Amino acid sequence: MKISAQVAIWMCAAFALVCLGFAFTGFTSLGALASEAERDASLGYAWFWTFLAMVAAAFGILSWLITKGKFGPVE
Repeated sequence: MKISAQVAIWMCAAFALVCLGFAFTGFTSLGALASEAERDASLGYAWFWTFLAMVAAAFGILSWLITKGKFGPVE
């Protein structure tokens, strides 16, 4: 299955937004946790979702650059 660069941009943007939503939920719920171990685990998961969002954003930017022909001629 081939995915065009234009579709990849939108898929990366959607995935990054979903990941940022999970990260935001993880960061905002830290105050409600009583256990220090749960708080540390939740913070780790929130940072992981933030990392995934940044990876998706990077691939979205690369796809955008491909559509603009920054890496060579667009065929």
